[in-house]
Amino acid sequence: MAAAKYHFTQEAPPDALLSDLQTLNKFQDEQFSQLISIVFSFLVEPSKSARMLQQLDEFAEHHGISAGPLKNVVKSLLSVLNGALRRNLTPALLKEDLTNLGVTEERAAYLESQWKSNLAALSRMAMGQTLMVNQLVDMEWKFGVTAASSEVQKVGNTFLQLKLVVNKGDKAENVYMELTLPQFYSFLHEMEKAKSSLEYFT
Repeated sequence: MAAAKYHFTQEAPPDALLSDLQTLNKFQDEQFSQLISIVFSFLVEPSKSARMLQQLDEFAEHHGISAGPLKNVVKSLLSVLNGALRRNLTPALLKEDLTNLGVTEERAAYLESQWKSNLAALSRMAMGQTLMVNQLVDMEWKFGVTAASSEVQKVGNTFLQLKLVVNKGDKAENVYMELTLPQFYSFLHEMEKAKSSLEYFT
């Protein structure tokens, strides 16, 4: 049997990651939803790592779970979600990866819905981090209209594809992102604020 191919990574995931993710299936529904809430709060605000670790300690104590293995599970899940974010995965592709990794259909569907509802905030965060850490050298964009989608309400929606060229020090790297119009206007507003700040200080 051929090994499953994944969208969040080009490499075969280690056995430990598969084992950790399959542990998600053992949590009770309330525990699972609470844990996923902690994970997504951290993803949206990655600077709050101390808060997440405290929440995980409290979660482990409250439910009588060992904190060490719990943190391994969360670390593995974050590895998958960060890979999905870097590759700009759709909720459906993320769900496909999760089920291939051994997460049950029900749990994968819940994670898919959380990914969908947090995607705008996650995209803004990822873009902000990219521009904060790396010098922006060039930017290209093009508009498109969704002609076909499994979600009927998305047909006819306008979207923007961005190509950012960032300076990584020793080389330039392309970063690709797809934004809805509201996300683009939010991004544009942030860029205008940054431009005003630069003009003020120079």
